Amino acid sequence: MLRQVVGSGAMLAAVLLAAGCGTGGIAKGHPDVSNGQKLFTGQGQCAGCHTLAAAGSSGTIGPNLDDAFRADRKQGFKQSTIEDVVLDQIRLGSGPVANGPSMPSNLVTGADAEDVAAYVASVAGTGNAAPSNPAQLGTDGKKIFTTECAGCHTLEAAGTNGTVGPNLDQLKPPEATVEHQVTNGGAVMPAFKGKLSPAQITAVARYVSANAGK
Repeated sequence: MLRQVVGSGAMLAAVLLAAGCGTGGIAKGHPDVSNGQKLFTGQGQCAGCHTLAAAGSSGTIGPNLDDAFRADRKQGFKQSTIEDVVLDQIRLGSGPVANGPSMPSNLVTGADAEDVAAYVASVAGTGNAAPSNPAQLGTDGKKIFTTECAGCHTLEAAGTNGTVGPNLDQLKPPEATVEHQVTNGGAVMPAFKGKLSPAQITAVARYVSANAGK
């Protein structure tokens, strides 16, 4: 659908709205792209749901942001137009999607929302990819969780409040259950076998089971 967009940024916004991708709000001020990157890849709950090569993320719950904006860049849409579209999507959220729950509105707000929108607009569809090297996470269970899981799950010990997957504080899963789920995935959750090493999967499972509900 996005490949059919021509003309003004308003037309882009209309098509993206029809696709569940928001409309063009207006960003103000001077956004901090570096902060936007941190929020997108960290606890801003974006990387767990969206694919964005520059962020090294491969989420499949929400739209692939590189695919969503690649054609528009080729057609000459300004980066500021893409930024406005992303910003309004953050503000509005989206309805239910085919393979998962809806995107809540206002996952980040104020200047943080503008920072995330500016970051996405600066890299989406550019073909610039950041190397993703989970090995660099080591076997620190908390670090693995906040990098790979925070976007989808609530776990107070990790300071995360994702709503896509189960609230782990309420679920309080045993280590074996977490390890099986992380390894094999299930429902909208991807399998991490092959992305994380067995030792890393064990580490994050142990961390979750030891901290859930505390």
